[in-house]
Amino acid sequence: MNEALDWNAKTIAEFRANEGRVGGPFEGAPLVLLHHRGRRSGREYVTPMMYLPHESAPHEVVYVFATKSGAPTDPDWYRNLTAAGEGAVERGTETYEVSVHELTGADRDRVYAEQARRYPGFAEYERKTAGVRTIPVLELRRA
Repeated sequence: MNEALDWNAKTIAEFRANEGRVGGPFEGAPLVLLHHRGRRSGREYVTPMMYLPHESAPHEVVYVFATKSGAPTDPDWYRNLTAAGEGAVERGTETYEVSVHELTGADRDRVYAEQARRYPGFAEYERKTAGVRTIPVLELRRA
């Protein structure tokens, strides 16, 4: 198992064992498990990631960020979700279906700026990708 898959597996197990809470570098951070299907394989994947709750509908809408830690390419989970237009989210002890909408322009910039304000690592990811790609922001709305 490669290092990223091993890290994901450990994080997923800890998340599920502790009702959505994990320790280490993500202790106290809002974390979801994102369920998506491979756009070519059809295989189900689960990817842990930080999220930002919607300011006025935090139980209905969350935002996720396709940072890939500042890599020059988009992550597979992003391509899978945008191709499908739907997925599922595990949040705490609840799992629910979501529709997927990509934010653009001022909406994208506002949401990303708020995440970067709360978690400065996101500002660093944006610096790393400047001139290469704009990090996508997805709105996941409870279906």
